[in-house]
Amino acid sequence: MESPKEQSTSSSSQIHYSSWVDNGPAKKRSYVPPSLRSMLSNNNYPSRTKNKRRAEATEEYSLETDEELNNRQQRRGNNGDSEDDDEIEELNDEELEQLVTAHYKQRFAPLSTSFVIVQLIILPLMMWQCGVAPLEINPMIGPYPDALNYWGAKNAVLIIEDGELYRLITPIFLHGGLIHLAGNVLVQIDQGNRWEKEWGSLIWIIIYIGSAIGSSVLSVIAMPDQISVGSSGSIMGLFGAKFAEIVVLCCERSTTLREFAAEQSRKEQACHVIFGIILVMAMSFIPYVDWAAHLGGLVAGFAMGIVLFSFTMKNKFGTVFWLCVGIASCFALYTTFIAIMFTTETDDEMRDICEYYRQFFEDYECKCQLDENWQENYNYAWLANYANYYNGNGQEGGDDDGGK
Repeated sequence: MESPKEQSTSSSSQIHYSSWVDNGPAKKRSYVPPSLRSMLSNNNYPSRTKNKRRAEATEEYSLETDEELNNRQQRRGNNGDSEDDDEIEELNDEELEQLVTAHYKQRFAPLSTSFVIVQLIILPLMMWQCGVAPLEINPMIGPYPDALNYWGAKNAVLIIEDGELYRLITPIFLHGGLIHLAGNVLVQIDQGNRWEKEWGSLIWIIIYIGSAIGSSVLSVIAMPDQISVGSSGSIMGLFGAKFAEIVVLCCERSTTLREFAAEQSRKEQACHVIFGIILVMAMSFIPYVDWAAHLGGLVAGFAMGIVLFSFTMKNKFGTVFWLCVGIASCFALYTTFIAIMFTTETDDEMRDICEYYRQFFEDYECKCQLDENWQENYNYAWLANYANYYNGNGQEGGDDDGGK
């Protein structure tokens, strides 16, 4: 069997582009109508006939083996049909679905799906363990603020002064309520799953976690006196990375069917990315969710996207240029934000979330009950004060004994 490179040097009537030409000799080939084959071989855009318009809007044709392709061509020749007649090339729903996924690196999105499942499990667990807050406290139909803090919400004083750095990541698993959860999950199932299939799981998880850290760091800087939760920062990072991909690869020329599919997908998704950014930013006004986390995730995702997608360029000069820009942006972004974060002034009252929220709501009670002595077990500040008091008394007692 000829390699894809050898096939591309054959006459136009012999060309059958593989949907996975980047992965060595093709074992299966995509059937491409003659007009589209000519367009691909000459690097021109297709004309605007009926089925060619459908080809522009989608990304792949149904796969056929060599034997299936030859048999179909023989049947058409025996029936006197002309292969140049584009009007007889009809695509069914399954073929159209294959067109949309021509440039995907993998069939499934295991990481994105796993994150969604965990998020769907954790919120009901919080509500079952800690109760559902009244709407005047949490209008998103969710748990009390102290429950969010107990489960790992962003809390500036605990991150900066107590060193609980895990709180820079754990908020992506938590949500303020059912409405907040539904909004994020729907976006992640749609765009998050699609982009994991396009990019691959490794690139996706780097962007998702890196954006989570960036969003939490900026949130600590801009809103240190509030707790916040949600995967919106990571989702904004995915949108930022997709926008970076569009920018970095905007001048790349398509030479294969797979590259053409990816190019068409980027053009189509440009508007979706802008709309998604506007939609998620609008969710910044939800209780316990802040605009700083969204903005931080967006900027972090864009910077990481420049680095990661620079390696996909065929132009070596472009790769070096965008790689340097991306590395410089990431270094400046994270070092600056982290340095500022550790110099941010925090509100010590945030150590005891119960007492903090009692300032705003009458008869506020902590509802995250672990056992009969739940107040003592839950109140981190009480435990810390007790430990300090105990150690202080021991020291003082030693001094007294020595004086006596």
